[in-house]
Amino acid sequence: MVRQERAEATRSAILDGAARAFDAEGFHGTSLADIVKEAGVTKGALYFHFGSKEELAQALIAEQFNALEPVAEAGKPGVQTVIDTVHSMARRLVADVRVRAGIRLVVDRSSRTGIVHEPYTRWIELFRECLVQAQRRGDVKADLDPGRVARLIVGSWTGLQLSSQVLSGRADLSEETTLMWEMLLPSIVPPRRLERFRPEGSALEMA
Repeated sequence: MVRQERAEATRSAILDGAARAFDAEGFHGTSLADIVKEAGVTKGALYFHFGSKEELAQALIAEQFNALEPVAEAGKPGVQTVIDTVHSMARRLVADVRVRAGIRLVVDRSSRTGIVHEPYTRWIELFRECLVQAQRRGDVKADLDPGRVARLIVGSWTGLQLSSQVLSGRADLSEETTLMWEMLLPSIVPPRRLERFRPEGSALEMA
């Protein structure tokens, strides 16, 4: 048990060190030697847990999905679930270096290779499923395609968080995320249903 706990602590230290290095320098600007130094481990320890820099990057990209369980609304995910999930991601992007590194890795590697699409498609599909259920309840306009709306949300917030990083170091990300929802909700939700939803996030998400 002690050996297992030590191994888990080492793996966590490697992920944290890699996250700090990737967050600062990106995938192509970071070497395994940089990660070993940042994590305070030996190269042998790193290779015991991760076979390559690519494997480390994939583990950090996956962190955004491990860390963010969609917020369930009494077992009925819908529009507020999507709002809350985006706000939760905004908070974690500011507070959690692993999530920041994962987001940067996706953007860095996509700009270089153009093929890192799974994180986007996973978020789009998650939101599409929530919006399909919401549409069945009358919370999404009947003439909208939930898949296209989900893609718009993911694309809008991806651009928003990047501009927030450049303009304020993400200090205004929560506020800008709320503004995004204030602008989008009237286009997505029938007017009679708008008052049901909180663009700033629900009490459940903020708890």
